Amino acid sequence: TMPSIFSYQSAEVDWCEGNFERSAVIAEYYNTDGTSLFSFLLLLTPLNFLVLEEPPRACGRMKLCHPKVPFLLAGVFSMYFHMTLSYVGQLLDELSILWGLAVAYSFWYPHVYFPKCIKTRKHFLWLTGTTTVISTLMSFIKPTLNAYALNCIAFHLLYLTWRELKKCNDKRVHQMAKVMVMWWVLAITSWISDRWLCWFWQAVNFPYFHSFWHVLIAMSLLYCCPLVIYFNILYEMPSFKPKLEYWPSDSWPVVVPYVALEESHKQC
Repeated sequence: TMPSIFSYQSAEVDWCEGNFERSAVIAEYYNTDGTSLFSFLLLLTPLNFLVLEEPPRACGRMKLCHPKVPFLLAGVFSMYFHMTLSYVGQLLDELSILWGLAVAYSFWYPHVYFPKCIKTRKHFLWLTGTTTVISTLMSFIKPTLNAYALNCIAFHLLYLTWRELKKCNDKRVHQMAKVMVMWWVLAITSWISDRWLCWFWQAVNFPYFHSFWHVLIAMSLLYCCPLVIYFNILYEMPSFKPKLEYWPSDSWPVVVPYVALEESHKQC
């Protein structure tokens, strides 16, 4: 009989960490812990997404998408996947990331980069939604390829960041982009090492790089999100004059970047 899609170890993917070595109910103990820390880091995103010095209620335009919920769901589903290594857990993990990215693209993607046939944000929402539904259906065909496809989206984000930096002279923006890329490089290196060099890490008894991936990619997102919002405001609401800041202070060794807006509702 076919194994239940909810059964332990029914997924097509199994990461390098040994299964059930630390717990009888958690398949990949350290990968699950890494995902827990990933979710904790994303709890910092309410500050990370936007800070208004003076909420511009009079403008009626300050409607920035907040994909904290999709990202947190990705953390929860990833925990479930690494706990069970089930087929359902694998698809929930991957599809929550796909839909979280879709939400971010739908509301933050600058008009200037729209395809020529797309004239409005509403049309772009339909395009993004249709593409996401098709991608969701295709993800069931060969689930082992889903993670590679999702990682490839990062190259498009890096390309867009590079194009925006060419037009930006703000040193703080360039510095934040460098830190974001640094965390991403460390994250993708950990992911590839766990996927392709598992035989080596098992030989030296250190098969934990996928757990590092979860923490490192969360750090990259903490810098990526305010950058995306910063550029979005420059295009959509330039009168608000966005500025990148760090909480609690620039001088602290551990900080959370965010976007601050000048008081500008009188200019609306």
